[in-house]
Amino acid sequence: MRHGVARFVSGFLFLPVALYLLYVVWPFAQAAGYSLTNWGGYSDRQEFVGLDNYVRLFTDELIRKAFWHNVFFLVTVPLFTIALALFLAFLLNVGGREDRAGVRGVFGSGFYRVVFFFPQVLSLVVIAVMWQQIYRGDGQGLINGLLMRIGLVDEENPVAFTADPEPFLGVPAVLWWLLLIAVWSGAGFYMVLFSAAMQSIPKDIYEAALLDGAGRVHTFFKITLPLLRDTVSVAWVYLGFIALDMYALVFVMTPSQGGPDHASEIFASVLNFTAFQKGQFGYACAMGVALAIFTILLAALQLRITRRERIEY
Repeated sequence: MRHGVARFVSGFLFLPVALYLLYVVWPFAQAAGYSLTNWGGYSDRQEFVGLDNYVRLFTDELIRKAFWHNVFFLVTVPLFTIALALFLAFLLNVGGREDRAGVRGVFGSGFYRVVFFFPQVLSLVVIAVMWQQIYRGDGQGLINGLLMRIGLVDEENPVAFTADPEPFLGVPAVLWWLLLIAVWSGAGFYMVLFSAAMQSIPKDIYEAALLDGAGRVHTFFKITLPLLRDTVSVAWVYLGFIALDMYALVFVMTPSQGGPDHASEIFASVLNFTAFQKGQFGYACAMGVALAIFTILLAALQLRITRRERIEY
């Protein structure tokens, strides 16, 4: 039965691999090639400039600002999303009272799962448009409407949340408003992911810990979190990729797609503006290649740091 198995498997793999090379690998290779030129994008005129575009990245003030904004999201989006998702998953699986049925989640946990997961069924653009209406600063937004009703905001001068570049803890406030949307939209998915991992942990472990007098906090940090380390590590890598993108939220939510006054610029928004507004496709390709290399190195570093021997239970 093993005779000809290599040809059989190769026959099935040939078309998918060919399509992957044509539509994924080849465009990446083209972008790397264009990054070494001064191609304007709208003509066939290209001049080889070597590494000039990459050298320019280190001296571009806007790129530097966008990079630190991406770093802000890279730290905060995974941190807050995973923390909230772990908290919710723990409550919905082992956060309830212990009874004859053993350890269980809080009352109505099935309903809460549906509610928290609901943002995942919505398109990211739909979420951005919805929150744009919540943040509206002309008195018609939900937040401003509530604040005006309780008298905290003057109706003649409503707060423009999406147009407020004032820094908070050294970071423009607009980034914190974008962070809130990213965490709200992503926590539900990772709550389900962590819930599935928690359900594979024998409830006997939790029951034994509770009988020994361990509280919920100690149970979480001494049992749940160590046994979910591999799942958390994978989630952190995925959320890191999301944090390095954030383009849809910035494009829909902020003035001039990165404003006000470049307070919400990220790598992707600068890349889009450089390519399609300034007509510097070669320089934009260099940004994309640099971002891809940074993402790959970051993922490899993250997996390397969190790698350890698997815990058996």
